Amino acid sequence: MRTHQNPQRGRLIIFGRYPLPGRTKTRLIPALGRAGAAEVQRRLTEKTLQTVLAMAPAREIDVEIRFDGGDKRRMRRWLGSGPDYSKQGEGDLGERTHAAFVDAFQKGDERVVLIGTDVPQFTTDHLATAFDALNENDLVLGPTMDGGYWLIGLKRPINLFQGVAWGSDRVLDQTTAQAKAKDLKAHFLEPVTDIDTVKDLKKWMPEYDISRPYLSVVIPVLNEGDYIEATIQRAKDRDVEVVVVDGGSHDDTVSKAGEAGARVASSHRGRARQQNRGAAIARGHLLLFLHADTRLPRDYVDHIFEALMDPGTVVGAFRFKTDLDSRMMKLIEYIVNLRSRYVKLPYGDQGLFIRKNVFESIGGFPDVPLAEDLFLVRRLSKRGRIRIADAEAITSARRWQRVGLLRNSLINIVVAMGCYLGVPPRVLLSLQRFQHKK
Repeated sequence: MRTHQNPQRGRLIIFGRYPLPGRTKTRLIPALGRAGAAEVQRRLTEKTLQTVLAMAPAREIDVEIRFDGGDKRRMRRWLGSGPDYSKQGEGDLGERTHAAFVDAFQKGDERVVLIGTDVPQFTTDHLATAFDALNENDLVLGPTMDGGYWLIGLKRPINLFQGVAWGSDRVLDQTTAQAKAKDLKAHFLEPVTDIDTVKDLKKWMPEYDISRPYLSVVIPVLNEGDYIEATIQRAKDRDVEVVVVDGGSHDDTVSKAGEAGARVASSHRGRARQQNRGAAIARGHLLLFLHADTRLPRDYVDHIFEALMDPGTVVGAFRFKTDLDSRMMKLIEYIVNLRSRYVKLPYGDQGLFIRKNVFESIGGFPDVPLAEDLFLVRRLSKRGRIRIADAEAITSARRWQRVGLLRNSLINIVVAMGCYLGVPPRVLLSLQRFQHKK
């Protein structure tokens, strides 16, 4: 149990949410989409914690994150093991806030400051001033321009939160009135602006370009008229743009892609070249490389968002499944998923998703005639983790049916292991040519 010989000691509680598309920063969803709004929440929380940790150790301040949504395991995966983590619990904002203060003082803390995550312009000086103010005051408040407050500090667990109209422009006045009724001495910080609207976001987080979609789905095609329309329809989402890159189709692929609502571009033939071309013109913060005959799972954007909540994950993919219902294919799917999870070499058939800045930093797909997906993943494995999402992308089994299930699978395994061991692409190409012989 700690002692309080240092008068500066105390506890700083961050009240926040685990970002979930559709459940966080809901006022921004009409402009940014579900995932885009959740991405803003993610960035705001990370910036808040970064500022807090720049001040807390020197002042011997314990940091606790009280969260809503998610669980402790996911919070630690996202933000690290440094802070303490606790659920906010039940009740309205006032009840949860009061409970947080009560718990902190029961632990022996002498000064407790609680902050939100919606004020990106706050600094360590704001926090230092708040703790110092509690040496001479009962209460410290950090007002926001909309009539609320982003910071509150107390020296004892006083309930100032009953009957407050949370979410209104009367929150600060109602809390202050209760403080006066209890004859509390209060200190007020300078008012700041919290982020509730697109206008706020543009002003205080200009580094986040709201004109960009959260995700770009890049689909390389060559004579895929039978599949492309259904693939695009499954990929369409408020958070997504779809980019189709044609390598010289002779059928109606291009016209169908345009009619389905995709941006269509052309490129020299070759899946690596086509995907690099698509990535170059894509506007999304994230990229998903998708084959034309692969159907994405429902709510796939949510699965991608969750997979990339781990900052150590550099690339991800979905679980592997085909549209062929046979015992042999079920066995093949099982083996591929084992290899994806443990050897960390997912196929392009599974859809590869990656942050655009990471993709650009490694120079994109290597310009190889085959297995560009495996070579990319192998290169990325040196930079971080590869995560397989808990959802299935369903790809056509046409290649397995044409070549033969066992033959195609054995060749795939050899190519994958060759890539893993660093076998030159020209050697692996001979296997691909063998694969396509009838």
